[in-house]
Amino acid sequence: MRIRFKSTYLIGISIAIIIIIADFLLFFSFKEPVGPTVRWFYPILIVAFSIGWAQFWYDYLMELKRMKRLEEKFLDFVRNMGSAVKSGISIPSAILQAAAKDYGELNPYLNKLANQIRLGIPIHQALVTFAKDTTNTTIQRAIAIVIEAEASGGDIQQVLESVTSSLVSVRKLQEERKSSTYSQIVNGYIVYFVFIAIMLVMQLYLFPKLSAMAGSNAGGMGAGISLLGGTSSGSTAKVNLDKIFFALIMIQGFFAGIMIGKFSEGSVKKGLVHSLILVTLGALIVTTAKGGI
Repeated sequence: MRIRFKSTYLIGISIAIIIIIADFLLFFSFKEPVGPTVRWFYPILIVAFSIGWAQFWYDYLMELKRMKRLEEKFLDFVRNMGSAVKSGISIPSAILQAAAKDYGELNPYLNKLANQIRLGIPIHQALVTFAKDTTNTTIQRAIAIVIEAEASGGDIQQVLESVTSSLVSVRKLQEERKSSTYSQIVNGYIVYFVFIAIMLVMQLYLFPKLSAMAGSNAGGMGAGISLLGGTSSGSTAKVNLDKIFFALIMIQGFFAGIMIGKFSEGSVKKGLVHSLILVTLGALIVTTAKGGI
């Protein structure tokens, strides 16, 4: 599966850059004290970055769905080709007969395959080109099996039946795994948002109350609690704690997304999509609730 850079991506990137520049010009002070002037500075920044990469991730998700549809149509093509071989015709004729039917998004690749066979290109080379053009690993593996079986003089009919049953079994296993792990996906998202809520409660309610208690107590436990806020050193410690908690939320979201993708799709790469969603939502929630990091 390949995702190529498109000129339309420049639209989202340009909008994101304009929003970022406007955000800094309107809501950020470059003089003392240097920093954001409104609580919406960081949320606007996060939304701008999300707009910048939204088109890419949308195309990536659409490409994943297209690959699944290609696999479904390829399964129909293999079945039809197997039926044609079972009737006693040759492999090239079976491919031409099966490719004449409608397979949706697989049609351009099958039309090219049929044209190559009509032009006299060797069947092995035509099938390899077909598999490479689809950029689908499942189709490439299936075509490799068919080529090896045909080259070694095996029973091509039996091989096609085996490939068909294998593809069906793989799809069933994928659907069963996805349905069985759906509750784990939901739980992963819920646990992450609960974790964010706990962190926010600690920073917005618990620590200020402890600081107030520290201010009313002269010594003992109050001196220890004063590190959470109240004095100048306490303010520095509180800022450090805020940064630590924010980093923990980001790390939790990143690895939780990878685990969700691995459990549901069996791929770490697809888990990065969940990681991006969790990290973006986590940063947006925290910065909106606190007015900063």
